[in-house]
Amino acid sequence: MKIFDSHTHLNDEHLYPEAAKYFKHAQNLGVVKLANVGSNQQLNDRSLELAAQYPDMYSIIGWHPEDSIHYHEQQEQLLIEQLQSQKVVAVGEIGLDYHQTTSPRDVQKRVFKRQIDIAKQLHLPISVHNRDAFEDTYAILKEMDVSDIRGVMHSFNGDPEWLKKFLDLGMLVSYSGVASFKKTHEVHDAVRQTPFDSMLVETDAPYLSPEPLRGKQNEPAYSLYTVEALARICDVNPDVISAHTYENTLRLFGIEES
Repeated sequence: MKIFDSHTHLNDEHLYPEAAKYFKHAQNLGVVKLANVGSNQQLNDRSLELAAQYPDMYSIIGWHPEDSIHYHEQQEQLLIEQLQSQKVVAVGEIGLDYHQTTSPRDVQKRVFKRQIDIAKQLHLPISVHNRDAFEDTYAILKEMDVSDIRGVMHSFNGDPEWLKKFLDLGMLVSYSGVASFKKTHEVHDAVRQTPFDSMLVETDAPYLSPEPLRGKQNEPAYSLYTVEALARICDVNPDVISAHTYENTLRLFGIEES
């Protein structure tokens, strides 16, 4: 079994000092590739650093909606430059977060649209953060027409109706430990209706640890438990989920295995 953790944060302060240890543990459990996702300048820099250091780590960089209030022209120029680094595979995580109040909604929307524009200019897919903002996230993705670059709805936690809307835009969906929780019934229903060629898996470590480790610090190795949870929901062997999500991630991010 080979697993690709499509969205993790070994660049986060809780994991970064021991990134090598966490990656080794991941590899021991079959999680052989991962993408570290940035959200501000420091985390973007760390993501690029880790990707340069480890052959099987990749970089996704961008400005998170919570940090969008700090996004300005100088930051944008640096982002455009850094996005052209060899192992950058997507722009992210970008999007909208209406749960937090650190950045006004109009700022979030402007920065989200601007980064989609950049992704389109550079022909890169996007990794989209959506928290309590389904309607506006969908409206912006539809308005901007992302079908040419595509992307992934990271840690998707919507119902089957929202699943269909985002798939119809050309987006893929990535499931995190949330899909393993016993009471997330709408997510389970969405998992069952997700075509295997549109599904990715992630940890979002150090957050959202899957069952049976819920409440503990998450790490890329625990992608295995989410794969197993998706397999139970879909009533298939875990190898089916790992194989499809691995190949889907390579294809979306334009990664060619040697």
